Amino acid sequence: MPHTAPSPAITTAPTADTLDERNRDPRQATEEMRGTAVSADASGDWVVLGHDEAVQVACDADSFSSAVSAHLQVPNGLNGERHAAFRRVIDPFFSARRMAALEPVLRSVARDLVAALPHLAPVDAVAEIGSVFAVRAQTRWLGWPTTLEPRLLAWMDANHAATRSGERSRTAAVAADFDAIIEEVVTAKTLDGDRNDVTSELLATTVSLDGEPERPLTRPEVVSILRNWTGGDLGSIALCVGVVLHDLAAAPRLQKRMRVARRPERAAIIDELLRRDDPFVSNRRVATCPVDLGGQHIEAGQRVRIHWTAANRDERVFFDPDLIRTGSHAGHNLVYGVGPHVCPGRPLATLELVVLVEALLAACRIEPSTDIPTSREVSPVGGYARVGITLRPIREEK
Repeated sequence: MPHTAPSPAITTAPTADTLDERNRDPRQATEEMRGTAVSADASGDWVVLGHDEAVQVACDADSFSSAVSAHLQVPNGLNGERHAAFRRVIDPFFSARRMAALEPVLRSVARDLVAALPHLAPVDAVAEIGSVFAVRAQTRWLGWPTTLEPRLLAWMDANHAATRSGERSRTAAVAADFDAIIEEVVTAKTLDGDRNDVTSELLATTVSLDGEPERPLTRPEVVSILRNWTGGDLGSIALCVGVVLHDLAAAPRLQKRMRVARRPERAAIIDELLRRDDPFVSNRRVATCPVDLGGQHIEAGQRVRIHWTAANRDERVFFDPDLIRTGSHAGHNLVYGVGPHVCPGRPLATLELVVLVEALLAACRIEPSTDIPTSREVSPVGGYARVGITLRPIREEK
């Protein structure tokens, strides 16, 4: 059984080698800390930068608890058997069979979006492609009304601004706004019991906790799961699209390779592009007992942050982090995490990204555009804030 996390203790004071990501691109900030496996950050929390150390923390849920929030987080904020019980409920929603059935829907969404994009004109790959595709793909998957698209896009902008501000009152407000959207959808689905979609199925799902009989998911549990599936994934998919399209636009030979590759190789290349520039920056844990990690002593109750972006560029594992090696790097790739809390939605995210890239490459050649200045995100967000590209129809080249 997992340890019960004690109250947070006073953390070690930052030193001259402290990681400081404030108002900086997380990748650049951590590049300056190469060779450091574990460091304090500006707030005094421990940050795990090394690959092997990140794997150790992520896989040791007994020593590093995920119960870091006062709010219900299903399944992310749970540990042990309760976490496993909810994963048994959630994981089947991302099975290979379900993804195969969903693919034609996502392909239609991607083709329609690509067909509507302006050609030979500057496009922001993050806002105009990534965000729009993320909202449309997620709402189609969940069975939510298409009329929510403007509201969800506006929420993504508000959530992004609140996250970058670091102000708890702002992040709490946008979280409440999103919960309100979910509550509206769930209420409508509850009243309409004949709908055959993922949200309705989730409402009818049961779970068994602590050896008790199966029971329906509670409303707070349903809202928490849907928040996990959508609130974080919308922005994450948009950032992933920005990274992938930026790198393809900058590398015509890689783009050509992607155009003729088979599906598994395309997915592997996308995974590698995200590994070397991971927009999923970090996840929090709290130490449940004293532990030595990466040459540092961590006391029980101290906060620990797994820095996936840095771990995915650890030269001890990847030698030259910028090289694309789909074979040797695949087993060490931490873009979707590792251990018991590995991302259950990886199959969906991979499918969404591959389908969108395939639709773009089938219709266009992707080129950089200086008309929309490309700019990096700053901590706690990774990847790109904007990516200027131009889409040149392939038919013009024939």
